[in-house]
Amino acid sequence: MERIQPQRIDGLAAPYFAGCREGELRLQHCPSCGHWQFYPRPFCTACGAEAPAWEAASGQGTVASFSVVRRGLSPAYEAPYTVALVDLAEGPRMMSVIIGCEPEAVTVGAPVTVCFEQWSEDLSLPVFRLDETGGVK
Repeated sequence: MERIQPQRIDGLAAPYFAGCREGELRLQHCPSCGHWQFYPRPFCTACGAEAPAWEAASGQGTVASFSVVRRGLSPAYEAPYTVALVDLAEGPRMMSVIIGCEPEAVTVGAPVTVCFEQWSEDLSLPVFRLDETGGVK
C-alpha cells in the first residue's frame, strides 16, 4: 500500500527533511543560548532569538514512553508496531517508531539510535532502533 506523499517540502522545515534524506537528524540549535529544539520554529523557544541554526544531532536518545499498536490503521502500517516518545541526547523529545525488534523488547529508559526509512523518492523519516551498545552518554 502506498503511503501519503507530501506535495512539496519547503519552508521552515526544509533543512530537517533535507537532513533526513541525507541520513542525518538535524535539529535547531540556538547560537545565543545553546538551546536545542524540535519541531522547527522561527525563533528560539528558550530565549526568543530569531532564526536558530540547523545542526546535526547525535541521533542518540532514550525511550520516554511507548505504546504497542496491535491493530494497524491501514495496510500501510503493518501491526504490531511500537510508537515511542524519544528523549534525544540534546534535550528535545520526538515521536517516532521503534523498528527492528519485537515490541516486548522495548522498555522505558531503553537507549535508542536514529536511522531513516525512505517513504518515497523525496521523503525519508527518522525511526529508531534499540541501541545494544549502551546509548546516550
